[in-house]
Amino acid sequence: MRTDQLISTFVEYYEERGHHRITGSTLLPPDDDPVLFTTSGMHPLTPYLEGRPHPLGRRLVNVQRCLRTTDLDEVGDATHLTVFEMLGTWSLGDYEGPLSLDWGYGLLTEGLGIDPGLLYATAFAGDGRTGPDTASVDLWQGLGVPVELTVEDNWWPNDSVGPCGPDSEIFLWTGEGPPQSTPTRDDRWVEVWNHVTMTHRRLDDGSLVPLPQRNVDTGLGLERLASLLQGKSSVFACDIFDPWRDLVPALWPLDEPSLRLVCDHLRSAVVVLGDGVRPANTGRGYVLRRLVRRVLTTLWREDPSRSVGDLPRELVEHTLDHFRQDMRQTDVLRTLLDEEHRFRHLLERGRGVLAKPRFQGPLTEEDFHYLHDTHGLPRELVKTLREE
Repeated sequence: MRTDQLISTFVEYYEERGHHRITGSTLLPPDDDPVLFTTSGMHPLTPYLEGRPHPLGRRLVNVQRCLRTTDLDEVGDATHLTVFEMLGTWSLGDYEGPLSLDWGYGLLTEGLGIDPGLLYATAFAGDGRTGPDTASVDLWQGLGVPVELTVEDNWWPNDSVGPCGPDSEIFLWTGEGPPQSTPTRDDRWVEVWNHVTMTHRRLDDGSLVPLPQRNVDTGLGLERLASLLQGKSSVFACDIFDPWRDLVPALWPLDEPSLRLVCDHLRSAVVVLGDGVRPANTGRGYVLRRLVRRVLTTLWREDPSRSVGDLPRELVEHTLDHFRQDMRQTDVLRTLLDEEHRFRHLLERGRGVLAKPRFQGPLTEEDFHYLHDTHGLPRELVKTLREE
């Protein structure tokens, strides 16, 4: 099933069950939000999860583009992307977790054709402050799906202030032969869907208080599910990356991890630019700048003559069209090329600075601060230059 078919199947399934589709926001959260980028489907809905009535009602479904910088160092493996799309559903004080899980199971097995025997679930075991999630366990056992109980892995979120609660995660077996072991013991079980029942609020001191309105928040990664349904070995092999895999290897021969990083970071940079961010030394602009520089560092490792200016325009256009952005492809390429020129100049200056006798030995924290504050050389860049 192609990603566009997957989206329509998902949305229509929940519309038939009384959910209203809401338009996904850009990557940029509201101005008063301290987070740089939208990191999940629930992020733009926080006021409604807090109790404000949503104009479209209490059952919602959407597709939201997200960006997570915490996964940058993971990009290159089979499952992580910097910019990705999240399919999500919400009950704002309406139905409870077991019904959400029942519908999720129905979509996966009947709507998407997944063999029920390839599914495994996890649920919250209880931790002394709140009891086990027996409602989810009973639901899974009634459906014949094996369920594993955990503590930290099944309370979401487990480290921040705000609405939280037990979650039940659905895993799909990706190994050869019949399923083995459990999700916590075998990484061939891949998480595809997370259902959170928001029952409590975590306060600043870590204590929990019950919420007056119990919500259900679910999310699953579009690209990850698409790759699994298409029988692909990684998210980079699903159909949404077909144009990238067709054109980039011929332009820049790269090993597989490097190819994945270059495709991911360039695609992400296009989306960030399309949402109005421009390169800078701080905040969102620095995230964009870092993405471009990681691409260039990878490309120049084998051939310093490579240039992002050679990126095929159809890849930029494909990405802007997919995310429904109206920035001109020529403006995207011009900005990327300007960043490349700026980075080349910085590298030349950095090599000259690091050639001084003071920096020939091991670098101290004081050296790193000096190089950054005086010469504008970030720690990451200094380490890269020292490895040349």
